[in-house]
Amino acid sequence: MSFEKIPTVPTADEVLDRALRRAAKKMREKPNKKRASVEFVEAAYLSVHDKLVSVIQSFPTLSEEPQFYQDIVEILWTTDRLKKSLGAVGWAARWSKDHRGGLAKDVRYSSEENSIAARKKAIARLSSVVHQIEDDLLFLNDVRNILRKLPTVEDVFTIVVAGFPNVGKSSFIRRVSSAEPEVASYPFTTKGIIVGHYYHRHEKIQLIDTPGVLDRPGIERNAIERQALSAIVNIADALLFILDPSAHCGYPLEEQLRLLEEVKGLVQVPIVVVANKADLTSIPEYPSMSTGSGEGVQEILDALLVHKDGWKPKKAKEPEENQV
Repeated sequence: MSFEKIPTVPTADEVLDRALRRAAKKMREKPNKKRASVEFVEAAYLSVHDKLVSVIQSFPTLSEEPQFYQDIVEILWTTDRLKKSLGAVGWAARWSKDHRGGLAKDVRYSSEENSIAARKKAIARLSSVVHQIEDDLLFLNDVRNILRKLPTVEDVFTIVVAGFPNVGKSSFIRRVSSAEPEVASYPFTTKGIIVGHYYHRHEKIQLIDTPGVLDRPGIERNAIERQALSAIVNIADALLFILDPSAHCGYPLEEQLRLLEEVKGLVQVPIVVVANKADLTSIPEYPSMSTGSGEGVQEILDALLVHKDGWKPKKAKEPEENQV
């Protein structure tokens, strides 16, 4: 995951200010006024081209990222929207490159008294083009700001914790993590995925706390729920599904069991189902624990770690061509 390396995307005015400063420096190096104007135009256009190209190149090729991150982009903005803005920036960069010579030539062959006017006209056209992609630059910077906050999901044995909201998922991860758990979160609204770690026989185990998912048709699920499902499908090497038979979470057990059946149909990894809040009630069919008191928590973790035997790192996906 290389999103943390994406630099701030400049605004249209920042791109132009940078270009004009560089152009002014070039202009000062030429004593001949007309030649100075020519240098000014060429330098400004080249600076805009180079900066816009650097913006495009700073975004990683999405198809080379793990599927989880591809899903996040699709859920939050859609891949097509991201491609559209990157394409718009690419168009402006190409325009600057293609018109640099011609507009500098107009200045070169203008009369002495018209050279300044020709220079201003060339810069005005450049400014107009760059401001046409202002919304795209702003959008890309918003995307950059969120992508940089995505937690790093490592290629180690990973336990994803799932279930309805408020059933005890976060409490479980905090129970089994160290006293000062290593966590990272990215709240897009009020909730986000949390990555915690547990060390088993000197090996790092990754635990993913997912936002709660409700039992409802996929089309009705919000972006947070869809992110949780992506983590369940794409990251889990083993899945812990927590039930709250007491319904203190605010949802009846029947709905929670229907979601469990849906999740079972989505994954092909081992699933451990546990009834939480054992101090309140239990379900005969499933083991119990209490993340409040800690009762049964270690036993559930041990049942999950059994599935680590034979785990191997995932093979890197071959990059595709012509992708973002």
